[in-house]
Amino acid sequence: MPVYEALTSEKHAVVLDIGAAYTKFGFASEFAPRHIIRTEVLFKKTNTLRKIFDFECPQDLYDLLVDFIHMIYFKYALISPKDRPIVIVESLLCPTLFRETLAKVLFLQYEVLSILVLPSHLVCLSSLAVDTALVVDVGYKEAVVMPVCFGLPIVQAWQALPLGGEAIHMNLKGLLNSANTGVQHLSEATLEDIKIRCCFVTKKSRAEQLALARCDLVPPPDVLYPHKGVKTFTITGKVREKTFEVLYEEDNDHLCLSTMILDAILKVNIDLRHKLAENLVLIGGTCMTLGFKARLKEELLKQAANTRYQILNIKDFKFHSPPCKENYAAWLGGSIYGATEILSMKAVTKEFYLREKHLPDWINLRDVDACTTCDDSGKGRVL
Repeated sequence: MPVYEALTSEKHAVVLDIGAAYTKFGFASEFAPRHIIRTEVLFKKTNTLRKIFDFECPQDLYDLLVDFIHMIYFKYALISPKDRPIVIVESLLCPTLFRETLAKVLFLQYEVLSILVLPSHLVCLSSLAVDTALVVDVGYKEAVVMPVCFGLPIVQAWQALPLGGEAIHMNLKGLLNSANTGVQHLSEATLEDIKIRCCFVTKKSRAEQLALARCDLVPPPDVLYPHKGVKTFTITGKVREKTFEVLYEEDNDHLCLSTMILDAILKVNIDLRHKLAENLVLIGGTCMTLGFKARLKEELLKQAANTRYQILNIKDFKFHSPPCKENYAAWLGGSIYGATEILSMKAVTKEFYLREKHLPDWINLRDVDACTTCDDSGKGRVL
């Protein structure tokens, strides 16, 4: 029996959000994804577990995506890919090679009906019913800040830094090694489990004290973490408290997560700056960490008082509370859009793809103007 069985004859679109670490899969008009799985697959040629984004060449990426899409449809969804359209939620900064290869796999290998590609930083606002906000996406590989004004992403104001889950894992690994826990070569899954279960974002006042050579603060309790079911090792309170500090430590260019947000606000029109500061939307799994929002607000208020950002004259920052967990907020936006008439109006059909040999891109001037094609009924369709 398939996982999804509608009460009516209508076949809802498949909604897919492929992230660097996790992929969200489900159906349009639903409030949560059916499955959240790691973006990795058991590669048949080498019989090894490989991440999709760790490809070596375009052909290697094609082979990985073929196996990955096959796993999604025939292991988790248990439906035929030919029966339904698919909604792809992607970042505006997604590499062209990846999106073109994904379209090639879906259209030529699995013969899907149509594809609707949606920008994640825009559709995540649909569940909040706002059209102007500053979207802060803290993912696995990087953190991206994208202002959205009146429903249009301001691409020239975007900011990005390699401050995501991967940087946190590397910092945690270094802290554990310096603490002499006696455990070497921890896997990515183990580091993530330690981060989620044991670590948190501390207050700024405590973080400043922890950065001193001599600190008199009472650390949080140590935690005994079971490893491989045969032994345990100690995660000290300082390690638990300092794991997420990599997000707020300024680099050589004085850039960190809080300065990214302020730099993005600084690049938009002066009339929109206060509105963006009062409409911050956080998405990505890292934003779910205990204490993340409170610490980010502290950092923003401190940075806004500096001479560099006094021109903004911003005294307060406000965060939206989405109706779902931050890790699948973008997927929920895709689910909402996939249940509207936009799916039939702007989806790229297989006929269009076979004729044009490419997927319309956000930054390609050839694709800015609306393209018109004809469906089986002879009516014009806007792509």
